[in-house]
Amino acid sequence: MTSLLSSLQHMLPVPLQTALLLVASNVFMTFAWYGHLKSMSHRHWLYAAVVSWGIALFEYLLQVPANRIGATALNVGQLKVMQEVISLSVFVPFAVFYLGQPFKTDYLWAALCLVGAAYFMFRN
Repeated sequence: MTSLLSSLQHMLPVPLQTALLLVASNVFMTFAWYGHLKSMSHRHWLYAAVVSWGIALFEYLLQVPANRIGATALNVGQLKVMQEVISLSVFVPFAVFYLGQPFKTDYLWAALCLVGAAYFMFRN
């Protein structure tokens, strides 16, 4: 398993490795931050906080290596903007499909703002 991961690491460009790890990290983060609103609304908030903390551990186990790998080819600003774009890309489907929230055009406006941020952070 380790050799497979090592092979993939050498085959994929650093920004792609970083993005994939951040997507997985953000899935855990989104469930940790918002999943309890649907699945544990009947439980005491402290219980939800402890469960969320456990889920967040997996987020950090992916996010820390993502940032360390990313920092070898990207600057901190680029990593942060990448994180925000990915965060919104994960959050919107989660809010709509898992939490049953209505899709709002504000999500599109926010996405356009992030596209602008990404442009300015990644331009030469």
